[in-house]
Amino acid sequence: MVQQEARKPVIQIDRVSVKYNDLLALKGISLTVYEGDFLGIIGPNGGGKTTLLKLILGLVKPSSGTIKVLGTSPEQVRPRIGYVPQVTDFDRDFPIRVEDVVQMGCLKFRKLGRTHHGFCLEKSEEIMRQMFIWDLRKRQMGHLSGGEKQRVLMARALVVDPEILLLDEPTASVDSRIRTTLYEMLARLNETLTICLVSHDIGVISAYVKEVACLNQELFYHGEKELTEDIMLKTYRCPVDLIAHGVPHRVLHRHG
Repeated sequence: MVQQEARKPVIQIDRVSVKYNDLLALKGISLTVYEGDFLGIIGPNGGGKTTLLKLILGLVKPSSGTIKVLGTSPEQVRPRIGYVPQVTDFDRDFPIRVEDVVQMGCLKFRKLGRTHHGFCLEKSEEIMRQMFIWDLRKRQMGHLSGGEKQRVLMARALVVDPEILLLDEPTASVDSRIRTTLYEMLARLNETLTICLVSHDIGVISAYVKEVACLNQELFYHGEKELTEDIMLKTYRCPVDLIAHGVPHRVLHRHG
């Protein structure tokens, strides 16, 4: 576990705005993520959450403001960042196996100066065992369940030994039991990794993340998991029921 006194900023975003043509995706956000953080990013659809992850990856550039990741530009350190996208449907008949997908993550080793094939195979096996998918390694990706696919994509991101792990809705296509398992895996990974996770799962992430960021083009809150009704109203721009973990609830009031 990273000690509190040794923590250093690994993501520094200062007054950043991002536009797609004339569409404003992010507006003047400032956010600092420290080594060892587990940040949950919440907000409505279209609020800029995925854009924020792409900004950290260097896949989109600020229209204004500055961003540093691991002390430099995101493009310079992209091989040191693991990224898990939302699960999309795989063609059941597409002939790619689990081990092939995981080993695709080894392509980043080229930029890190590690090209040895044996090293990649050894690391892939280690990560697949860690993610409990070793027994699935010969299976076709399209034949897996949603939770199994997510673990494969997490393994692909982890095989390069990233310093930061970004996840975009990692539990969107899995049931509650698998969702809990995935979050418990992430909590263990957080012992050595900084994690930023986008989710609509407000209640569940509150049990695992250390801090929350509320984003809807603007950053309305970043801090400990003490969300008030006012913060949620500003972020979602409609009434939201605050959630007590483990208690039956409705996330949004019925809308007219």
